Amino acid sequence: MNFIETRGNDGIKPTEVPFSEAILNPSASFGGLYVPKELPTLEENFLQNHVDKSYKELAYDILKAFQIDIDENEINKALDLYDNFDDASNPCPVVRVKDDLFVHEQYHGPTRAFKDMALQPFGSILSSIAKKRNENYLILAATSGDTGPAALNTFKNKENIQVACLYPDGGTSDVQRLQMVCEDGKNLKVIGIKGNFDDAQTALKNLLASQSFKDELQNDGIKLSAANSVNFGRIIFQIIYHFWSYIQLLKQQEIKMGEKIYLVVPSGNFGNVLGAFYAKAMGVPVEKFLVASNENNILTQWINTGIYDIRGKELKLTKSPAMDILKSSNIERVMYSLYGAQRTKELLDDLKENNIFKMSKNETLKLQEEFAAVNSDDAYGQKIIKEFLDDGYLMDPHTATCLKAYEDLKQKDLKTVIYSTAEWTKFSPTVLNSLNQNDVKYTDKEALDEISSKYNANLPQSIKDLFNSKINHDSIIDKKDIESQIVKFIRES
Repeated sequence: MNFIETRGNDGIKPTEVPFSEAILNPSASFGGLYVPKELPTLEENFLQNHVDKSYKELAYDILKAFQIDIDENEINKALDLYDNFDDASNPCPVVRVKDDLFVHEQYHGPTRAFKDMALQPFGSILSSIAKKRNENYLILAATSGDTGPAALNTFKNKENIQVACLYPDGGTSDVQRLQMVCEDGKNLKVIGIKGNFDDAQTALKNLLASQSFKDELQNDGIKLSAANSVNFGRIIFQIIYHFWSYIQLLKQQEIKMGEKIYLVVPSGNFGNVLGAFYAKAMGVPVEKFLVASNENNILTQWINTGIYDIRGKELKLTKSPAMDILKSSNIERVMYSLYGAQRTKELLDDLKENNIFKMSKNETLKLQEEFAAVNSDDAYGQKIIKEFLDDGYLMDPHTATCLKAYEDLKQKDLKTVIYSTAEWTKFSPTVLNSLNQNDVKYTDKEALDEISSKYNANLPQSIKDLFNSKINHDSIIDKKDIESQIVKFIRES
């Protein structure tokens, strides 16, 4: 299967590329992204046939349906990394918390967040391609807290790979920061920037599109790629676990084959819900995607009004920082699917030039056939965390935002799956504030210790070890110095 570009072709890049090329060189014409030329058609009984199969078997069959140009042994090697999750047979369990409500726990991997579900196998495959081609790659990552640790973990000490990871100084939890700055791989560089996640992501996109930067790297024999969800190598693995949601409800006899469900996704960069959007197009019976946002409610505005307006907006730092985003990359792939390349380019050109785009009434209605959206604030999230722990379920602040969509947006009596994208350990001070109903400024260690002892909550060894680990990356720089710092890292490593 080949991949094409969301904003059309510029006459310079190839009009179609294979999967391996799309993930090695993810920057498409006019600053666009790569998408499949068409989604695969699965066998009629695909879902039923996987009820008694493992996650790895499901993942393998979906990847084969995409006909990706990756050696079968490399695919299996990548999928074997799920054996390192808490439960190799069920790396992302679907847990019932109410009669009609289920939590898809995506945080059982090595860095305790959903990014492991895609980045563990993706990193293995990208590294194997680079090694096979005898090419050296710089992988760029911009993170609001979870992509960074997952990318650094998967690429650590991989041959032919160097990684530069950008994170907003003060914009992540202490645990997320420690997971990055304590990494000791010789091929890794972690850089804090004076700014927010949008600044980090904009810098990443600018570098991916910069010919002068690519030329600079080429002088050192290095090519450029990315670990963010701008890379379809991430998205293809994010499609799989939405199939798993449905299959697990079938296996638990909570639904019958063909019965529709709601999927509720806490959203920032829109990659997770994009995977769900593709899964539905490939045959998963979804009634609608319910998008939960925090006070940075740009996605709520877009879905509810058809207007994406960031004029004069400032990013708010909230208790759900992975969703603190105003420039959401993966809406582009949804827009391409709904409106085509020309219209997508027109709208995103408007956004780039004027910080706003407006869709037509018919375009907005088409979007709303698939998505509904709502946002909540920190106070709501803290209330939900306490309510659910009182009933025996411990969740993080991002998961808590999903309950607002569950409560406000469901229109039919259907089973609902919400996505828990991070373990409570990543945001323990916020969780403890919620449980104690106070605003005390706990350190992460204080909060982790109190919650684990008072509520008998499991504290993974990897999280405990962070607080005794050596800090290996202490750079905090201005945005204007990002390129020079990365070039310096490459030449010194």
